[in-house]
Amino acid sequence: MSDLLGRVVVPVASDDDAEATARALDGHEFGSILAVHVVEKAGGAPDKAGVEQREEVAEAAFAVLEAHLGDDADLETEIRYDTDVADAVFAAADDYGASAIVITPRGGSRWIQLLTGDVALSLVTETDRPVVALPDVGGTAGEADAADPDSGTNAGGSGSE
Repeated sequence: MSDLLGRVVVPVASDDDAEATARALDGHEFGSILAVHVVEKAGGAPDKAGVEQREEVAEAAFAVLEAHLGDDADLETEIRYDTDVADAVFAAADDYGASAIVITPRGGSRWIQLLTGDVALSLVTETDRPVVALPDVGGTAGEADAADPDSGTNAGGSGSE
């Protein structure tokens, strides 16, 4: 295993996103993994979904990763709350001492990305550490999430747009 993948942060947005991420991680050797789900706060405006509901989405995503990776994986999970998903992922990477951020970019039209913000682009262009983008080997998982700005991101909102 390279130092690049020794201690990674993996943002996950939903259970479908976590499934796509888990498939993408197959065949790659990682040291420790911190899976992060970001609950995007409205910054003073009313939130569209309750915090409890969003935390349940995070726990479901984490359960998918844990089931796929198994008991032998060095996996930690964390829910973060922020008005900016990318900033929350960067803060988690700093706090964790991550060697890299690993994402599985989600599909979705350019129009949807424009409306919801392109978290994956922010993660790649605004970071101070390497970002490893793994392809979604299963194809379409996560595309439905791209249309729902409340679903988070694996690059995202929560941790993968």
